[in-house]
Amino acid sequence: MPTETLTIDTKAGHTLEGSLELPTGLVRGAALFAHCFTCTRNSKAAVAVTRALAREGIATLRFDFTGLGGSEGDFGRAGFATDVSDLVEAAELILERFQQPILLVGHSLGGAAVLAAADDLGEDKVAAIATIGAPSDVPHVLERIEGNLDAVRKDGEGTVSIGGREFCLGREFLERVENIDLLEEIGRLRKPLLILHSPTDDIVGVDNASALFGAAKHPKSFVSMDGADHLLLDQADAQFAADMIASWAGRYLPLRDDWPMPEDGVIVKTGHGKFGTEVHTSSHRFIADEPRSYGGDNSGPTPYDLLLAALGTCTAMTMKMYADRKGWPLEGTSVHLTHERDHAEDCETCLTEKQGMKSQALNRRIAIEGSELTEEQRAKIIEIANKCPVHKTLEGNLHIYTEAAAS
Repeated sequence: MPTETLTIDTKAGHTLEGSLELPTGLVRGAALFAHCFTCTRNSKAAVAVTRALAREGIATLRFDFTGLGGSEGDFGRAGFATDVSDLVEAAELILERFQQPILLVGHSLGGAAVLAAADDLGEDKVAAIATIGAPSDVPHVLERIEGNLDAVRKDGEGTVSIGGREFCLGREFLERVENIDLLEEIGRLRKPLLILHSPTDDIVGVDNASALFGAAKHPKSFVSMDGADHLLLDQADAQFAADMIASWAGRYLPLRDDWPMPEDGVIVKTGHGKFGTEVHTSSHRFIADEPRSYGGDNSGPTPYDLLLAALGTCTAMTMKMYADRKGWPLEGTSVHLTHERDHAEDCETCLTEKQGMKSQALNRRIAIEGSELTEEQRAKIIEIANKCPVHKTLEGNLHIYTEAAAS
């Protein structure tokens, strides 16, 4: 799964570092993930959740808030309002890239931040919001700070400890945290909201989830993450959260329609990893790719897989259609196909082989299911396999014409 490093230029004059997890299959939509208080984009939960969402077709950006991880700026003077501003600027970046409303996902204080940022972004830019272990009372985070906060307020700054790490906090940081009424902001939201919280969370109690849920308007949903710790240190808990979010968000993130389904034929388009190619028929979309051994992401069948599948499916359908028409008790078929690139030179069926070209072959092994079929019926069904339309096309007088489309 490809991960793209992004740099976000802020209006404050410093840069934020981000990692965009890209799906290798069909892109359903895009999301922005906000990490927990003093964590970074490389925290276990941030990496696990964003990659799991990408596996579900949601391109997801995680980034370091101001002054944390690889991002520039002064964390000790930033505060919650700066986190919200960072989120808005990161959101604008992926909104421009994916050209559709996005999903906002936040963990812990990041959950509170996405709720606040949604109001600043505007309803037309946010598809839905999901929070994991989010506090309903933003000043609650001050309880996790070890140090003399009164001295910080009096002197203007001071050294404190957060999660075992030392930070120099300024008075402005405390003021920006203390002056947030998150429940009032949630009451103004008119976007789908999913709240995930563990009833055994000993850092942000589950009563916070109750307060958030009560303040939010419908549509809203709650998922209990029974047994999970606050930081989602267990990979299974992070995967569960991502699975729930992706499944729920599917209602609000329809597959992108960057280009239309063709009325006839097939259209293919690159852009899914190194070799991944999106395939559109008049009613279906899927990905073709190369295996990892060839440098691909193995996100879909290979071109030759599709060629064999075309012959195999047409063979099975043709035999079934013939048996049904005859009223024969055919219960099913199994067709195993392989592609042979260097067919034997003395192949009796390769009479028209061109000079200097290797002969290729498609091998087909057919199993007929139906205990009541006679041997004559089985033989006739096998004979009919050679008359399937795709078989005739491949062995017929086939020409391929290529022309450049207008740019």
